[in-house]
Amino acid sequence: MSELYIGLMSGTSMDAIDAVLVDFSDGIRLAGTHSHQLPPSLRSRLSELCQSRPDEIERMGRIDVELGQLFADTALELLEGAEHHAGSVRAIGSHGQTIRHRPRSSPAFTLQIGDPNTIAERTGISVVADFRRRDMAAGGQGAPLVPAFHAGVFSSTSHNRIILNLGGIANITIIPAGEPASTSGFDTGPANTLLDAWCQLKKNQPFDAAGEWAASGDVDARLLEQLLEHPFFSQPHPKSTGREDFHLSWLQDELARLGSPIDDADVQATLLMLTARSVADAVASSSMEKGELLICGGGAFNMALWQQLQGLLPAWSLRSTADFGLAPGWVEATAFAWLARQTMLGLPGNLPAVTGAAGPRVLGAIHPA
Repeated sequence: MSELYIGLMSGTSMDAIDAVLVDFSDGIRLAGTHSHQLPPSLRSRLSELCQSRPDEIERMGRIDVELGQLFADTALELLEGAEHHAGSVRAIGSHGQTIRHRPRSSPAFTLQIGDPNTIAERTGISVVADFRRRDMAAGGQGAPLVPAFHAGVFSSTSHNRIILNLGGIANITIIPAGEPASTSGFDTGPANTLLDAWCQLKKNQPFDAAGEWAASGDVDARLLEQLLEHPFFSQPHPKSTGREDFHLSWLQDELARLGSPIDDADVQATLLMLTARSVADAVASSSMEKGELLICGGGAFNMALWQQLQGLLPAWSLRSTADFGLAPGWVEATAFAWLARQTMLGLPGNLPAVTGAAGPRVLGAIHPA
């Protein structure tokens, strides 16, 4: 039976669909990678869909199928580049695009779109999707889901490790040395989502390359403390968050509440420190005083953020997941290939200590080829 799986990931940043072809026949080997940028018009419509507006069901229905088509095309482009055919792949794990994540509402719910039926039909490959809702049905947050994968890939017998994923939202996976079964983790707060949104608004650029613009500004202490008053930061974990909590309109409201203007570069510097402080506070809340902090996600290329994190966490050795065989930009997509494999094998994909679910669960729905 094939041990080739595809992972498709579109995260909170909404910048691209990342696709990986993973061979699990002997450990984890990337047989191909591909990234497909989201068209600006689709990205804009997706962003609007994350906030309640008129006619949203009609708009969601259209975008759901349109995004499914784009996911399918990305998978086919990946296979073409890797010189593999669809028949060699056991399944696709598609995270979908989150447009709502309300773990604290009553009842709690989460919603990812990117129609898996369309993906299966266009690719001829079985698709596993809708991973988060089974965990949430079992009383969990439905996120983060990647810690189970992190524990299987990055645990160490001799070093405490924390895996820091810097996507649109940041999350950490805490793995004590020699105790992968004790893995825990949670979302820490915003990472790229606010940094990118402010950069797009003020610089008309999709992101702040290497954090250079943030590095040119000064942290505004008043704004930083005000942003840290957001109730998410003081909530106990398990906890997860998303664009519903941290978005451009929230930032603009906080700036207006401050009452005095701040230089645009200083706002960017403060947002960078907001990410660094919230991550550092989360690391400090673990029982581990030192170890290795392995960084992945798009924020792994933000050198200014690395510097701030190292300054706040001097006892920790900051390293890229690339040092351990998996490039930081492909970790999450690989995780969803792994989660698809777990589902196809009838194995659980969540960690109750991370999500708060009542127990381990087989995640996702299978859409046959």
